[in-house]
Amino acid sequence: MEQLATNMCFGGEHRRYRHRSDVLYCDMEFAVFLPPVALGSGARQVPVLYWLSGLTCTDQNFMQKAGAQKLAAELGMAIVCPDTSPRGLDLPGEDDSYDFGSGAGFYLNATREPWSRHYRMYDYVVTELPSLLERELPVTDQRGVSGHSMGGHGALICALKNPGRYRSVSAFAPIANPSECPWGQKAFSGYLGGDREQWAEWDATLLIPGAKERLPLLVDQGTSDQFLEEQLAPDALADACEKAHHPIELRMHRGYDHSYFFIASFIDDHLRHHGRALGLV
Repeated sequence: MEQLATNMCFGGEHRRYRHRSDVLYCDMEFAVFLPPVALGSGARQVPVLYWLSGLTCTDQNFMQKAGAQKLAAELGMAIVCPDTSPRGLDLPGEDDSYDFGSGAGFYLNATREPWSRHYRMYDYVVTELPSLLERELPVTDQRGVSGHSMGGHGALICALKNPGRYRSVSAFAPIANPSECPWGQKAFSGYLGGDREQWAEWDATLLIPGAKERLPLLVDQGTSDQFLEEQLAPDALADACEKAHHPIELRMHRGYDHSYFFIASFIDDHLRHHGRALGLV
């Protein structure tokens, strides 16, 4: 881990790192916020919220715009923000569009060439990055996972596919049923091919019926989100949860859009949701 930057923030530290990923076969950058109790002479290990960002984002968007550090510092919670895809691989078409390739890894493991060697963001965020951080930084293996849009999709599937690995899960405006929306269909076709049975392995709405753990879902959605009708499908997720008796709190917020203004408005609710599950509240 090469430390790229450090900023003091609410008595804690925001840090950026670069490391060589053995899963993605490239260098990756990520950000970490460490609360005050994880620093200094009396430092102790703290639980972690993994935040997965949306299309076009890097590790920096959430850390700079969401306003999460103040409450995280008070709770004693670390926050980890990975990037959203591998970068700079010179794969054909990787930089041609905002919703596929660079900045659009979709938190799955690609099976189709030329993406299958590098685009394995699921293995990266679920296994490789936590293992690295739990070895190198003062963080425990008590984890929550959250995210926005594509990252909300990522948070949901990471929790649903890994019973016992996360203590809590939440999402802002997730791509909840990607098999049935343009963003998801483009990504799944490109990374996985045309077999819709493979797609179902990466679709939260389709994973809910067979989930082996009924971890409560907190989902926030703005009613003025420009992507709500065509891309996000929170009602499909809620319907699947109702049929499977999977606990979900879907909160619709009048007038809010898809931006970080929306996330900043409700991030404290999510931090407390995770804090309760992680024993911090």
